[in-house]
Amino acid sequence: MAANEGRKQSTRRVIRPEDLDRAELERYGKILDRRPVSLSGETVAEALSRALLRVRGRDGKLTPLVANAAQRAFERRREEHNIVLKARQMGMTSWVAARFFLKTMTQPGTLTLEVAHTQEAAEEIFRIVHRFWRELPEELRKGPLKTSRANVRQLAFPALDAQYMVMSAGDRNAGRGLTVQNLHGSELARWPGEAAETLAGLRAALAPGAEVILESTPDGVGGCFYEEWQKAAAMGVVRHFLPWWLEPRYRARAVEEESLTEEERGLRAKQGLTLEQIGYRRQMRASLRGLARQEFAEDEESCFRASGESFFDLDRVETRLRAAPEPMATRANGELQVWLPAVAGRRYLVAADPAGGGSEGDFSAVEVLDVETAMQCAEFAGHRGVGALAALVRELAAEYNGAWIVVERNNHGSGVLAHLEQAGAERVFAQNGQPGWLTNMVTRPVALARLETLLAERPDCVMSRRLLGECRSFVRLANGRTGARAGAHDDRVMAMAIGLGAREEILRLGGR
Repeated sequence: MAANEGRKQSTRRVIRPEDLDRAELERYGKILDRRPVSLSGETVAEALSRALLRVRGRDGKLTPLVANAAQRAFERRREEHNIVLKARQMGMTSWVAARFFLKTMTQPGTLTLEVAHTQEAAEEIFRIVHRFWRELPEELRKGPLKTSRANVRQLAFPALDAQYMVMSAGDRNAGRGLTVQNLHGSELARWPGEAAETLAGLRAALAPGAEVILESTPDGVGGCFYEEWQKAAAMGVVRHFLPWWLEPRYRARAVEEESLTEEERGLRAKQGLTLEQIGYRRQMRASLRGLARQEFAEDEESCFRASGESFFDLDRVETRLRAAPEPMATRANGELQVWLPAVAGRRYLVAADPAGGGSEGDFSAVEVLDVETAMQCAEFAGHRGVGALAALVRELAAEYNGAWIVVERNNHGSGVLAHLEQAGAERVFAQNGQPGWLTNMVTRPVALARLETLLAERPDCVMSRRLLGECRSFVRLANGRTGARAGAHDDRVMAMAIGLGAREEILRLGGR
């Protein structure tokens, strides 16, 4: 044992902070990504972190940043483009901040950009980074690493022409006008708004050879992080999965081996877990219940589905997603997709869930259904004002044999209905003598139940992969209601549910 420890220590690099000047920093910058000869050795980044950087421990005291098991696992496999799926509190945000801080201070001309899911999280990351700088030797802080700006968002080192910036994903201008050498997307699963569009804008700012690290705990099936994880291998992005048992703090009182369940025995045999880790696992599952698999990930699949909040049967949704056909035609810059054209003699309905029409926020969604079969024929989703949406609905109704027009009359729907009335639209669906469909505490769950039944019993009626994608992220919320999880949309889901609800009433009344 002592001999092994001696060999491990011998592989550590000796770095003397007092000997560092600009030339020495740049020398380290050129070899920062060099990996150790042996697995027990340190990377250059690990050695520099231990020698130079300080973090605040759980006891409140400053301590050298020594890479933990999860951080070392990441360093051994890290490449130019990376995505990290992790259990919570594994130290990855601090480690990426440290790694990129070292790159910024050792590689002149570097711009590092950290993007967090909230402004508060961005400011917390910056406090970590600012502490790195503040605890450096005075000779560095007053020499090559003297700052010209040090506010809540930015550290600038004019001698190196280098900057470290932190932003919120809610900032519409994040990354705009910048040329970024290092990009860290923190808690991507929880980015607000159109996270995929925000990420695309940030990628457009990347310099050739830029390093990218996207990391997050999971937050349900669907959404930007889920999609990035699924397509990572095809895009040449290295996937890093960091389960909870890599963190040594996650231990509790040992359980009796005789009490182990079959699942626990299998997990222990496969992962080499101790009885103390099994004890911790039982504790977190008792306290977090359905969220335990999500917050303390154990495998790359179940952690996305683990919350138990999904409204639709995910196995059925995934099966249909794999089989769903491409549209036969697309129009309106891809916002309108058509799978089945109108057939003479058949009855159709056009169901619309209007939104505000602005360039941000929810989409207005329209579904075209065959009344007899509930087959999805066409779908629109985009940002349209009430007048433009009313015109589109009329055009689709005319194309589909003078279809029934079903418009949710809540909120902006009243404006769409007013435009339809002014234009003399015929066959406008009405409830209790009032035009439009009213979504309320009674009609909403019934309509959603019809969509749930359709997916379970006749999934081939659903053509749209975009709709199915929304079904994956449609969940039971903490307040007891249902809707899209944070960062996702449910506009197509609601338009389809409204269409199916209205279809039942049309059939019940004989199509009058």
